[in-house]
Amino acid sequence: MGCMAVPDVLSALDPEQLEVAAALTGPVCVIAGAGTGKTRAITHRIAHGVLTGTFDPRRVLAVTFTTRAAGEMRGRLRSLNVEGVQARTFHSAALRQARYFWPQITGSELPEITRSKLSIVGAAATRCRVATDRAVLRDLASEIEWAKVSNVLAEQYAAAATSAHREVGGVDAETVARVYAAYEDLKSDRGQMDMEDILLAAVGLLDANPGVAEAVRAQYHHFVVDEYQDVSPLQQRLLDLWLGERNDICVVGDAAQTIYSFAGARPDYLLDFPKRYPTAATIRLFRDYRSTPQVVNVANAVLKQAADGAPGMVLEAQRPPGPEAVFLEHADEVAEAEWVAAEAARLVATGVPAREIAVLFRVNAQSENYEQALSDAGIAYVVRGAERFFDRPEVRQAAMLLRGAVRGGDAPDGAPDAAAATAAVLSAAGWSAKPPAGGGATRERWESLAAVVALAEDVVAQRPDAQLADVVAELEARATAQHAPMADGVTLASLHAAKGLEWDAVFVVGVHEGTLPLNYAETPAQIEEERRLLYVGVTRAREHLSVSWSLSRQPGGRGSRRPSRFLDGIRPGNGNRTPVSAPSVKGRNRKAPARCRSCGTALVDAASRKLGRCGDCPSTMDEALFERLREWRLERAQQQKVPAYVVFTDATLTVIAETKPTDEAGLMALPGVGRTKLERYGADVLELCRAAGVR
Repeated sequence: MGCMAVPDVLSALDPEQLEVAAALTGPVCVIAGAGTGKTRAITHRIAHGVLTGTFDPRRVLAVTFTTRAAGEMRGRLRSLNVEGVQARTFHSAALRQARYFWPQITGSELPEITRSKLSIVGAAATRCRVATDRAVLRDLASEIEWAKVSNVLAEQYAAAATSAHREVGGVDAETVARVYAAYEDLKSDRGQMDMEDILLAAVGLLDANPGVAEAVRAQYHHFVVDEYQDVSPLQQRLLDLWLGERNDICVVGDAAQTIYSFAGARPDYLLDFPKRYPTAATIRLFRDYRSTPQVVNVANAVLKQAADGAPGMVLEAQRPPGPEAVFLEHADEVAEAEWVAAEAARLVATGVPAREIAVLFRVNAQSENYEQALSDAGIAYVVRGAERFFDRPEVRQAAMLLRGAVRGGDAPDGAPDAAAATAAVLSAAGWSAKPPAGGGATRERWESLAAVVALAEDVVAQRPDAQLADVVAELEARATAQHAPMADGVTLASLHAAKGLEWDAVFVVGVHEGTLPLNYAETPAQIEEERRLLYVGVTRAREHLSVSWSLSRQPGGRGSRRPSRFLDGIRPGNGNRTPVSAPSVKGRNRKAPARCRSCGTALVDAASRKLGRCGDCPSTMDEALFERLREWRLERAQQQKVPAYVVFTDATLTVIAETKPTDEAGLMALPGVGRTKLERYGADVLELCRAAGVR
């Protein structure tokens, strides 16, 4: 291992981070607010301990909650010349130990780990004569996960669920308990384990076998636990067994970012850490390096009104001032999405990369209008999920195809650079410049391959002479570090999926009663968790922050919604206590509901509004014109090196081919055609329409 002078490790830290890095012995509790550099503090602490000889890197276990975070920690430690430290998730560390000790104790291999609970849950439900659909099966699977990480057995479930105010739609607690018991029986009969069983197996091995516990404690002497507010009772039990009677543990977390209670997370372990370890050093990181003062002011104001009395971290912004936060009310969700798309286009025009813009919402179903609006505005977007990027089958297949092309020396002929060569190779895996229509698994697969192509483009941007082998090397290096590349587009994500990420510009949308907080958030604890979700969303923004809501779901709807209670005292005109501002929302014209051009019926769904007619009304489309429009669109997309839908979607081409506008006013009036697209493509489209009219 290379040697790095200790002052170099410590010199880049602020006073509080330095205090964390210097606290190498005994229990340490770090309360780290959003954007305060907690990863920097704990990685420099580990590096300081290793470089001074206090820590043996082979005896350090750093535990995180995501493979991405573990990969980031390993990468930072490498940059500090520290190798050999184990940075793993709870599940990864437990699985490694279970696979090693299980055969020694039981004489057999660890049971097979099932990739999905749903098939077994479905069989269990059938055995219990419970009628379900896929949504209910997912809810039952989630409920079983919660029970297991909360150390709740099937016979204890009904009482525990009642106490925790947990419900599964259409299934009472006693029935859930029966399905849970049947699930465990079926899993045992099949010789399988689920992800929670990995933790349970590790706990069981350590708890029942002193020799196993001694071996693990001999292996690891120093523990660091990141995102400690999210630890579950089962994970805490495993951590206690790892420690034994020792107290060489450093925990890092922020109770204000506890948003996974539904999955068993409990901030109590973080909040009560000083009680469990009276000699613990408690250090607070409050200097926010991520966000401007304007964003930080909003974040502090959201937490200040918390009704649960939880001690919130008051952040102090370290960045120079930026633009004021925007709070804006809209007539309906369509108008809200169109405004967000227009603002995103404006930001991109001023130099903000599309990948540095995010639209965050409470539930995934809210994404439809934003996908449509961004597409209409010609802005690429990525719908972000929570899956592990390098574990996706399509990504593994892409890596295999690229490695094969390099080994076989058959990289595509005529490709101008390594990025084009990557795209050509991945066409065999389903990559195309045009994304598939709709969402679901097909769209997710395309997005994964788009991210790999974007990675190749990044490699070429940094090294214009890069070859396909360089792309493969970069892909493998990132896979090792679990560092997923980002496709170049505006990110659409739920507030839960946004945790741990950050962007230059963030739009937190749909912040109205019934959505944030959700209708089914009824208890004080549930309401406060909804507030923390808003806090997490706000603190994702570095510079530009917009918070918006709409009065009705659809154009022409009754505007009965109210802004979220979490904005009371924060939004303009509502007793401001923070220096935030917003454009005036008075005097806006309510948009009349769109109506079918054939029968005059009000159009309420996005697809009908896009077409300008009811789906049941007959189409008057000029099919020859439609095909010419598609050919023209493909040429323009290839010239601009963008997916075809960025130029115009199929729905927009359909409505153009049906109405055949002859002037700019007629074209501009069509859904999906804004001022930007009119200026960019209007002349070409009108020429094609006029030619079709004189055939």
